[in-house]
Amino acid sequence: MTIFADDATRDRVEAAAFRRLMLHLAQRSDVQNIDLMGHTGFCRNCLGDWLHEEAEKQGLVLSKDDGRTHVYGMTQAEWKALHQQPATQEQLDRMAESLAKNEAVR
Repeated sequence: MTIFADDATRDRVEAAAFRRLMLHLAQRSDVQNIDLMGHTGFCRNCLGDWLHEEAEKQGLVLSKDDGRTHVYGMTQAEWKALHQQPATQEQLDRMAESLAKNEAVR
């Protein structure tokens, strides 16, 4: 089913939605990556890694670190120092379950 008039329109709308998602995640630094992973199966790191992978497919050079820096708006280390809390065992268990679900659907 085609929703958009053409691929260029789809790309523009999807890019704008992605930028909005990144802004939302930047505004919600209280939401830990481990909770995102545990509940959704992806986190800020994943978004940065996906940017790296898609750039590579298009013949562009974007390292994983640069992709993550783009998503975080700073280096991952800086973000961790400012916002990351120690993970609880419950968070780690939920993330492990979520990662198993990811593998099952790939």
